[in-house]
Amino acid sequence: MAKELEKRSRSGSLGQLLVPIIALALIAVFNLFRDPSFFSVGMTNDSQGNPVLTGNLISILNGASELAIISMGMTLVTASSKGQDISVGAIAAIAGSVFVKFLSGGDITGLSVTLGIILCCLVAMLCGAFNGALVAYFNIQPMIATLILYTTGRSIAYWINGGATPTVSSPIITAIGGFIPGCPIPTPVFVVIVFGVLFWLIFRFTNLRLYTQAVGINQDAARLNGINPQTVKMLTFIVLGLCSAVAGVIAVSRLSLINHETILLEIEMDAILAVAIGGNSLAGGKFTVVGSVLGAYAIQALTTTLYAMRVPSTAVKAYKAVVIILIVIIGSPVVKDAVNRMMAKRRQKTAAAKGE
Repeated sequence: MAKELEKRSRSGSLGQLLVPIIALALIAVFNLFRDPSFFSVGMTNDSQGNPVLTGNLISILNGASELAIISMGMTLVTASSKGQDISVGAIAAIAGSVFVKFLSGGDITGLSVTLGIILCCLVAMLCGAFNGALVAYFNIQPMIATLILYTTGRSIAYWINGGATPTVSSPIITAIGGFIPGCPIPTPVFVVIVFGVLFWLIFRFTNLRLYTQAVGINQDAARLNGINPQTVKMLTFIVLGLCSAVAGVIAVSRLSLINHETILLEIEMDAILAVAIGGNSLAGGKFTVVGSVLGAYAIQALTTTLYAMRVPSTAVKAYKAVVIILIVIIGSPVVKDAVNRMMAKRRQKTAAAKGE
């Protein structure tokens, strides 16, 4: 039975990927006609004199890293709890502040950076557990439950460093947020790949995917089958907390400082959109993490395209909103059903013509 459900889940995931693939294809075709040089990739030297790749495609892959990582965790939360966590940006700010606070007290070495990352991940996972407990055990709607940290999280990040914006200048920090010396590919791209592999291994060797989908579809039925919905929901929020921490570390490392007011500001909204564009239902149930990652790159590709067209930064959100509305409508169940009906009628006509 479990194998049959897994097969159905995989086939459904392939269908879900159609929406983000179409979105990326439309953006690519638009840029192909607008300016073919948009896809050009070049080589230059960074501030340390190391050769690195440049170009819009590299900017998209690099710039979407934090969003792609958070979108992976947001997908699990959405699937299990039928809601979204709007505090991920604030949790990332808290994690980033803890990371900077830990490192600013002494010499920055490989060991201290590792310990700092572990510490900020634990703090963010505790924040995720707090959100998860409110949702799982107190039955509070996810968006309302996470509103607490959404409102207070950046203030907590402010208090951690006493209102200052300390810097953490170090070649190690620069490598995390930029390039490893001798490697022309941005380091955050590798972090996304590592997270993708970790999620694949978890889904491959555990029942987390099956349990998450079962709870999201019908938690009462899942409980009757021996699945604890509270544990599954808690786990997904903790995983999202971990994703937020890693995204916060990358964001801090890009600038070598923490600004609690602006770090990953409004990324929660882009993460929710990435999940939706990825073909996932915001009402929970079946999901595809790959689709959410593609959705994140679609959002970044759209942003990069708008900037390449010299659209003012103040107007980018408005243009993004229009395009995203079109993408979401195209991928909506109503449009999908209409397309399926049209295809079914066409197949019937073809079959009738062959019968004659």
